[in-house]
Amino acid sequence: MITSRDRILTTHVGSLPRNETITELLIKREAGEAIDPKKMADEMDRAVADVVKKQKDAGIDIGNDGEQQRVAFQTYMAARMSGYGGESKRRVGKDFVEHPDLVATFGRRFVHRAKMSNAPQAIADVKYTDLGPIKDEIARFKKLASGAFAEQFMTAPSPGIVATTLMNAHYDSHEAYVNALATEIGKEYRAIHVAGLILQVDAPDLAMERVMMFQDESDEGFVKIAEMHLAAINKATEGIPRDRWRLHVCWGNWEGPHVYDIALSKVLPVFYQTTAGALSIEFANPRHQHEYAAFKRHPFPKDMILIPGVIESTSNFVEHPEVVAGRIEQAVAAVGDRERVIASTDCGFGTFAGREWVAASIVWPKLKAMRDGADLASQRLWGKKVA
Repeated sequence: MITSRDRILTTHVGSLPRNETITELLIKREAGEAIDPKKMADEMDRAVADVVKKQKDAGIDIGNDGEQQRVAFQTYMAARMSGYGGESKRRVGKDFVEHPDLVATFGRRFVHRAKMSNAPQAIADVKYTDLGPIKDEIARFKKLASGAFAEQFMTAPSPGIVATTLMNAHYDSHEAYVNALATEIGKEYRAIHVAGLILQVDAPDLAMERVMMFQDESDEGFVKIAEMHLAAINKATEGIPRDRWRLHVCWGNWEGPHVYDIALSKVLPVFYQTTAGALSIEFANPRHQHEYAAFKRHPFPKDMILIPGVIESTSNFVEHPEVVAGRIEQAVAAVGDRERVIASTDCGFGTFAGREWVAASIVWPKLKAMRDGADLASQRLWGKKVA
């Protein structure tokens, strides 16, 4: 995993805007409708090539395929694993329970989107049955991104976030389900690693699920659950060197109050239990901009890279480069080492097909502002103009 040796590098969390054609095809495929394979392949080629070019033009150093080939960041697993059927009944988050008018607004805004709270559920032993789709994704991305980035990454969901969205209707306990998923999802992790890509494990469950599935737990009770989820991630990534994978954590990628989010200081020690070489944490949204203070209580490990969110992923504001630079400098101060900070976004810009908070045309100026802000910060941190 490369570091910011000569300047602050830039990356992002994973999903990027999908065009209308690929969005429609992915949603139809998820619904079980017949899709012409050639049309799907051609449209995926077009979509991946487009986001690769736009990332490169925006100055992204560590890029990916924008998750153009998936209907969502985690629910796609139901199509790659046996044992799923029926429909999950995911709990409504505390934000939404208290603000039904907010839910109504979302309903009007996102009329046609991928499954979220109604994804399939586990009704038998889950088994990862076919590595073909992930190998196809990897091959397409590597072909179309050759030479575009200093380093390439690919995302995959954590066992915990799959378990809390593809609900359990089979296993004796939540823990048994999570561990079964760790064994099976690990097959996809290793496929990404063997292909030479950096693996990013998306684990919003380590913070977000405090207000979702585990909203009735105490903070202390949730921390114990998060530790179990984190141990499952470590189990699933066994054999992958720590410098070849990174862990992403967030409080949920939606535009809402977030007043019940668990404090970073309470879960940060859990994050440190990861065997990953880098931690991606959101810091740009208004509810969590203050969270760097947690590093005073729990110092950041000296052998780990911090990938802070310096661009907000649910707002159509384009951050000023000076704002970005200031956020990066704050992260560097918290870590104590400029080389171990890589600028990123808070979360993805297309976590579910058809549910994009930020207009597609605005995503790219936001990423460009991140590059410009990283250059400003680099000039100040290195004391010289960045080429």
